[in-house]
Amino acid sequence: MINHYSTLGVGKNANADEIKKAYRKLAGKHHPDKGGDTASFQKIEEAYRILSDPQQRQQYDNPMPQGNPFGGFPGGGFHFNMNGFNMDEMFGQMFRQHHQHPQQNTYRTSYWISLEQAYNGGEEVLKLQTPTGLHMVKVNIPKGVPDGGQVRYEKVVDSSDLIVEYRTHPHLKYERRMNDLHSNHSISVLDLIVGSTFEFTTIGGKSLQVTVPPKTQPFMHMKLSGHGMPIQGTNAYGDQIILLKPFMPDNIDSRITDSILQSKSQ
Repeated sequence: MINHYSTLGVGKNANADEIKKAYRKLAGKHHPDKGGDTASFQKIEEAYRILSDPQQRQQYDNPMPQGNPFGGFPGGGFHFNMNGFNMDEMFGQMFRQHHQHPQQNTYRTSYWISLEQAYNGGEEVLKLQTPTGLHMVKVNIPKGVPDGGQVRYEKVVDSSDLIVEYRTHPHLKYERRMNDLHSNHSISVLDLIVGSTFEFTTIGGKSLQVTVPPKTQPFMHMKLSGHGMPIQGTNAYGDQIILLKPFMPDNIDSRITDSILQSKSQ
């Protein structure tokens, strides 16, 4: 069996944040768009898909034993008779009642989507295996559906309802927090001092000019109102928050350092 913990380079007791951090680091390194190996990236995706889902992780950590799950009674059927109370007859009546009044099932499944899919919504075709065979089910992903959000689709499979739990892959640029998106932007300390502008592309594909005022403190947050995630069921949007992470430029004009030294001496 593939060791998903080894794939992500984490221990078996790793918490959800450690698993997410390991995934983001490896996904950025091995992503095919950045020249990474597709097979390795798929293994990383599969490991994160299982270990980030509490139910799937529990099943992975504690697989069901093979064989008869009830233990004993190999072959043959059950037959009890306790003081004239015939269990065979009781189960027979239950079986007949079940077939006389069949109950519709409610199917459940998890489906992984990108953050862009959660932003845009839209139609998607899901493959669903039921006792009657493989079904191709067309569903509409709600705009703004949160990670772990569940949506019920009525009478789409065998005249039964389907509940889909939508899970969202971590994004390399945007981190979702409720309906807001958070991103980092590296900026020279000189640009923080004198002020500057930079271009930022939102998840909706818009290129915006962000103005950093002079004398801005390091690690300040810039807010782009209304450029976060859609708020499900409304026409409103969250915000895009940008953290300014300062760095020291490799080359600084000597006139700048001379000016700073001169101002300190006065």
